[in-house]
Amino acid sequence: MRPNFLLLAAVLGLLAVLAGTFGAHGLKGHVEPDLLAIYDTGARYHMYHALALFLTALTYERRRHRAVAAAAWLFVLGIAIFSGSLYALAVTGQRWLGAITPIGGVSFMAGWVALAIGAVKSHRSSQ
Repeated sequence: MRPNFLLLAAVLGLLAVLAGTFGAHGLKGHVEPDLLAIYDTGARYHMYHALALFLTALTYERRRHRAVAAAAWLFVLGIAIFSGSLYALAVTGQRWLGAITPIGGVSFMAGWVALAIGAVKSHRSSQ
């Protein structure tokens, strides 16, 4: 079964909007300002990478390269780990969750590298 990255991007984009709304309206006044800023960082990176996943999905539809598919999955993993750990940290106040966050950041970076590799290899194979 072929992954439906466009659907996944749409769902993750919706979840990013919901998370941002919850942070702005549901958490304001209920968590410390520093935790709210942490939550906001998670929501921003969630949306950035939902959009990156959307563009990667469009690229994958045209150029089915393994590196492009890897980029898509790495963006999904990064959202789950980076944003998820920041959401959990902000809501629970459990600071140890911040130790997990860099794993998601590395996943985001690896996704961008994989996307670049996919672009180069896809360009070379179309010449």
